Amino acid sequence: MSSSDTVPIRSLQNPQVKRLVRLRDRRERLREGVMVVEGAREVKRALQGGLSADMVYSCPALFSPEALTLPWGQWPVTELSREVFEKASHREGPDGVLAVMRWPATRMLPPVPAHAAVLVLDGLEKPGNAGALLRTADGAGALCTLLVGQGLDMGNPNLIRASQGSVFTHPTFVLSEAGALHWLRAEGFTLLACTPEATQTYWDAPLGGKVALLLGTEHAGLSDFWKEAAQLHVSIPMQGQADSLNVATAGALVLYEALRQRT
Repeated sequence: MSSSDTVPIRSLQNPQVKRLVRLRDRRERLREGVMVVEGAREVKRALQGGLSADMVYSCPALFSPEALTLPWGQWPVTELSREVFEKASHREGPDGVLAVMRWPATRMLPPVPAHAAVLVLDGLEKPGNAGALLRTADGAGALCTLLVGQGLDMGNPNLIRASQGSVFTHPTFVLSEAGALHWLRAEGFTLLACTPEATQTYWDAPLGGKVALLLGTEHAGLSDFWKEAAQLHVSIPMQGQADSLNVATAGALVLYEALRQRT
């Protein structure tokens, strides 16, 4: 799984290896306009989502069964030794597949059917939570996810891994608050704020039409901007001593209730 005229890279001082290590930093990814996608499943979904690969790095000694199914002849491939690959990897237990990839030039907001759920994530900073929510939104049939506020990095390796590559195949857009609100109102969405102080439970709310599900950070919740814009406010009942759920869990409950009502 390497170029025919090369041997595996075995030096940690190789410029390509140094670049892979530098790309762990968000500023470097933004400067180059690329991201590092690791894992056979994630690379496969990135290709399905329209991303192009600048270079793919392989380590056959680490391959999983899924890694063997990739279309290896489609891109330039450089083989790394096991030691070098594990140095470049972001993971424990890597599967020998790592790619430097670029987003498509443009991504258009989708047409909106009569019954659709959109997930709006306001200021989420933890990539694991954001990735899990993108995976859940995909599984629950959400039309798309809008990322607003500051802090979230779509190319964060932890977000990509937690989403299992859904960040590439589930329509996901980074918008300003004003831009997101303008589109949602123009398309006739009902905005539903998920807040612990609301008196109406989420299963009693009408989620079967065009609904935008608004989720904020665990420590601060939704911003005042979205609380004031929302027509409905709902909460998730808590019966024990804990006063809130992990945002990924809360989002899963509301997304699947919206799916139940739509179907």
